[in-house]
Amino acid sequence: MLSRIRQARLEKLEELRARGVEPFAYSYGVTRHATPSAAEFEALGEGRGGEVEGRWAGRMVALRSHGGSSFADLEDHTGRLQAHFRRNVLGEELYSLLPLLDLGDWIGVEGALFRTRAGEVTIGATDLALLCKSLRPLPFGKVAQDAESGAAVTHSGLSAREARYRKRYADLAVHPERREVFRARARVVSAIRAHLDGLGYLEVETPVLQPLYGGATARPFRTHHHALDRTLYLRIADELYLKRLIVGGMHRVYEIAKDFRNEGIDRYHNPEFTMLECYQAFADYETMMGLVEQLVSESATAAGCGEELSYQGSRVHLETPFQQISFVGSLAEAIGADPMTAPLPDLRASAEALGARDLAAADRGKLLDKLFGLAVQPALVQPTFVVSYPALLSPLAKEKRGAPGITERFELFAAGQEIANAFSEQNDPVAQRTALEEQAALRAAGDLEAHAVDEDYLMALEHGLPPTGGVGIGIDRLVMLLTDQPSIRDVITFPTLRSP
Repeated sequence: MLSRIRQARLEKLEELRARGVEPFAYSYGVTRHATPSAAEFEALGEGRGGEVEGRWAGRMVALRSHGGSSFADLEDHTGRLQAHFRRNVLGEELYSLLPLLDLGDWIGVEGALFRTRAGEVTIGATDLALLCKSLRPLPFGKVAQDAESGAAVTHSGLSAREARYRKRYADLAVHPERREVFRARARVVSAIRAHLDGLGYLEVETPVLQPLYGGATARPFRTHHHALDRTLYLRIADELYLKRLIVGGMHRVYEIAKDFRNEGIDRYHNPEFTMLECYQAFADYETMMGLVEQLVSESATAAGCGEELSYQGSRVHLETPFQQISFVGSLAEAIGADPMTAPLPDLRASAEALGARDLAAADRGKLLDKLFGLAVQPALVQPTFVVSYPALLSPLAKEKRGAPGITERFELFAAGQEIANAFSEQNDPVAQRTALEEQAALRAAGDLEAHAVDEDYLMALEHGLPPTGGVGIGIDRLVMLLTDQPSIRDVITFPTLRSP
């Protein structure tokens, strides 16, 4: 079927060229857009609506012909607008091109707006231009009437999620509401930048290719630079380079960039993802807590959410301040034991009872992290700062004042997922070396996600890192929350997929 449709369109293409029509234009001078021009028409009123004239361009998504009169629906980045073509206005030569057009073609229409007898704002076309001939049909699907509301509902021919992700161009072409998700994402990123710029933060860039990865607990992607004959890694985090800049006297820095982690793929994880990381000299994790609340609020406003939103059927309230709970305390309550002192076999048994597997070699840190994710995290629907993390889970954070073995760290959770992670950054080079050497021992024992000892970073710390607060916010997960999307792949234009 597809080959026959494509062949028919190729024949139309040749017919157009035989008539001297170029099916793939170089440019078109657009002066009007669908939704704003219709709004302007309504504002002017019936007596002056014809003053809204100009040139519109977009994809043709519907065509209805009635002898010497035809109607087409034109869709641009703002919405849809109907166009009316009449043989006695366009002339026979132009009007006869309409049968050679197909749904999905890009066209340009010149004319003025009027209201049809059915009440629809419409372009009265005085000129028509083919801008791009579509040789392959888009899966527009069928329009049916909803049994309850009576509204017209489009049933897309591209319904399988995997197909939507793999052919994102087709998904966006036939689903305007999905284009809005990515517009909302862009507004969120712009709002974050504007807020940080207003606070005096400087946006910087740090290396994507790094000789030694660090700043997070993750397995990296590895590559080889042939000219230098050295192994390099795609960064798993920006943290250590950004803190080097703080050492250098750049007291407020941030970066919004791609990080890469060679790990599994699920609804919350994509190997390539976007992070905001920002660092502020003379601040601590409580300072960053306030900043995170501000950034979430600004992002919600940019996405059009306000202080309350719905995420996958749950009401999420974004009023600040967000509630706080203790990592150790909440986990102790969930498993009925002190996670810091309970025997490892007991912790392992608790995790396995909750469905965890392959924990035979897991140390206390791995077990606590797994248990928290299974026993506590799913219930954190409302925005919640989880504080007082064990030092064994936080090698880059300072010890909490008056609480040995606990760090000044928080993570923000909402709708059961982690959104942000922040520390009072460890600036004691001796203590940092000890923590990284402990991580190196875990690596030697087979933990591929443990931190490496970064001698250059430790040297930078010895030159003096002032008291510093730092935070990382997962942009993809934040946008998931604010746009009510069930998977991280719904907010990434071209997510990583398995081989077809």
